[in-house]
Amino acid sequence: MPDGTIANNEVCLSTSAAKRVAEIRQMEGNDDLMLRLAVLGGGCSGFQYKFDLDANTNDDDHVFETDGTKLVVDDVSLSLLGGAVVDFKTELGGSFFQVENPNASANCGCGASFSL
Repeated sequence: MPDGTIANNEVCLSTSAAKRVAEIRQMEGNDDLMLRLAVLGGGCSGFQYKFDLDANTNDDDHVFETDGTKLVVDDVSLSLLGGAVVDFKTELGGSFFQVENPNASANCGCGASFSL
């Protein structure tokens, strides 16, 4: 995890998430790939997280970097994610990216959706 406080207008990748994205970039043979995080309406709690790999940025994107790995968040999603940390977890049930979002008032049991 990153040290210190994350600003409300930033989203951060943990060291383990940055490492996992770097591994995926290497497997795909594309050093331009970035992890894209977006917030969509829906899910069991009102909003849901969507993860993609992307080699391009859009005009409304914000790019955050950890250990040479980039995380891309669009402007609208950033308003719901400011101060969040994206982590990569490996547990008995599998491996997954997880968002620790200080703006969420409630999360669903699987961690894929949240409410404000």
